[in-house]
Amino acid sequence: MRQFLDFEKSVAELETKIGELRQVGRQDDGAGLDGLNIDEETARLAEKADKQLRSLYSKLTPLQKVQVARHAQRPHALDYIESLMTDYTPLAGDRAFGDDQALIGGVARFRGQPVMVIGTERGSDTESRLRHNFGMARPEGYRKAQRLMRMAERFGLPILTFVDTAGAWPGIDAEARGQAEAIARAIDTCLQVKVPLIATVIGEGGSGGAIAIAAGDRVLMLEHAIYSVISPEAAASILWRDPKMAPAAAEALRLTAQDLKKLGLIDRIVDEPVGGAQRMPAEAINRVGEAISAELASVKDLTKEELLLRRRERYLEMTRAS
Repeated sequence: MRQFLDFEKSVAELETKIGELRQVGRQDDGAGLDGLNIDEETARLAEKADKQLRSLYSKLTPLQKVQVARHAQRPHALDYIESLMTDYTPLAGDRAFGDDQALIGGVARFRGQPVMVIGTERGSDTESRLRHNFGMARPEGYRKAQRLMRMAERFGLPILTFVDTAGAWPGIDAEARGQAEAIARAIDTCLQVKVPLIATVIGEGGSGGAIAIAAGDRVLMLEHAIYSVISPEAAASILWRDPKMAPAAAEALRLTAQDLKKLGLIDRIVDEPVGGAQRMPAEAINRVGEAISAELASVKDLTKEELLLRRRERYLEMTRAS
């Protein structure tokens, strides 16, 4: 069943009417109802709903983008892996403490090419969300990421990462096991591995928990994804001590893909189907696959030295610009 966001209320009402008319049509074998041609009325309402949806998504506010990025029915990292990869073999554990299922990864083939794939997985229902800790990794997750990136370097495998997390797990247990150090070393590993690294923000990219696997040669973002140092709600609570200021915080954070592209912090925006990736997951995933393929081709012929030099200059330039 499709879930609607609060600003999609008008579209939800139209689609509910369309569903009711289709149900009546099936019961009446397509016959009219009180002089109403059900097929014509359904087509008219569907066209109206499509126009409203296009209008809504053409002028989303930053806070509405946040809602779309967090939509429970958006495809998650495992959906991308299952659809875009073949021969996927998951790898577990950090070889120090244990396995963190908030951060997943393993070897696979992307369009026939061997790769290492890593992602933050939120889960799609209550059971899987608890198992994956809502995509918020602990230190062992980031140490697993380091291990997989170093393995990829050893075997000459390009690294593909899928980012979708509110941030690293902030619990006392994580802090006790060295959360900050694990994130810092993961970022450093991203910057030092001598193989191509293509990162894609598919939903929410939150703070260091996202950057830990996203400091790549090329960074992609879905059209309605977000990427920020802090959530609008947290920023509003800190700056104004008022959660009602979240819209202003979202605007100030410049967290949308469009803002980040203008600032030069990401390289490509991947267009989503009308209404967001949650409406047509297969189409959204296919578009991401095409974008990754193109970006991978743009760096595949670079030498190890060129990769490291370009990556170093890329991130130094960001600090100069700021």
